[in-house]
Amino acid sequence: MAEEQNTNGCTEESCAGCAHADSCTSKKTDFREPENMYSSIKKVIGVVSGKGGVGKSLVTASLARMMREKGYEVGILDADITGPSIPKMYGIHTKAGATEENIIPCTAKDGTKIMSVNLLLEDESAPVIWRGPIIASVVKQFWTDVMWGDLDYLFVDMPPGTGDVPLTVFQSLPVDGVVIVTSPQDLVQMIVKKAANMAEQMNIPVLGVVENYSYVKCPDCGKEIRIFGESNIADVASEMGVPVLGQMPVDMDLAKAVEEERFYEVENPYISNPGIF
Repeated sequence: MAEEQNTNGCTEESCAGCAHADSCTSKKTDFREPENMYSSIKKVIGVVSGKGGVGKSLVTASLARMMREKGYEVGILDADITGPSIPKMYGIHTKAGATEENIIPCTAKDGTKIMSVNLLLEDESAPVIWRGPIIASVVKQFWTDVMWGDLDYLFVDMPPGTGDVPLTVFQSLPVDGVVIVTSPQDLVQMIVKKAANMAEQMNIPVLGVVENYSYVKCPDCGKEIRIFGESNIADVASEMGVPVLGQMPVDMDLAKAVEEERFYEVENPYISNPGIF
């Protein structure tokens, strides 16, 4: 079978070393924004969900805590502009700093660097009523204008769905992979696949799946009560060829840590890291 050619008659998969690379109309456009000159970030991990209310921010913070406990330098970019929750989980209510040209992220008690729109608003409870292009622009600025410093991992807490902001993150940031968060409900298979298909179309690997609200453990007998029905996350993950990183129950200790704004001391035992980060 003859090699498939693009519109310029090229049969190469890569533009590297091609004499016509600069003028080639078939070359894919790179929309990635430049990293802030005061930042050096080794890995960017997106945390996504197909629907809201599945505990995506909880998983984002748990992953950040896990890597922080291993001794890595970690940051969280809160890209959920209209529903930011990361700063409050860490007990941060001060404003981000600034120089003439750059933004300085806040640092949590465990050393995690955090940037969120709540750290820029005069009133953190004020609603963010912005249109999509403005929200997308702010997310880009959290990458280009924030002085992250030297980070091993930057976790990006994205809003649910497959709309403007996830698309902006996938196109503008050098995302190394995504973790999908879901819950054990009937629509789980379709919802997970939507998120996975978006990542695939953007050529970003899915690193694994975390299921939240998997069960409630009876405080008296210890029996696991699956209030949302039996999970099929193992089958879904197997079909996608990715690992299940964890199945999280409704845990009162984790919920209390969030309410008391001290997530900086949490160790989430329900999420594992099988060498994917």
